[in-house]
Amino acid sequence: MLLALLLDMSLAVMGAGIGAGLVAIGAGIGIGKIGAAAMEGMARQPEAAGKIQGAMLIIAALIEVAALFGLVICFLIQGK
Repeated sequence: MLLALLLDMSLAVMGAGIGAGLVAIGAGIGIGKIGAAAMEGMARQPEAAGKIQGAMLIIAALIEVAALFGLVICFLIQGK
């Protein structure tokens, strides 16, 4: 009984750790693609740099919020 409980807890901790890592990787890739596309857009149209930068910051913030939500879910799974 105790062994099964410890195994379940260890699997939950491992799953939460893997999930947190995947969330961090996904957020990093997303923000990297946003930054690269924004830099390319600013290089092609320097006069639109202000609009592009504003949109980039908003989208980057949304990606960070999604990543934070994923991390919270991982920590909740770990606590169960």
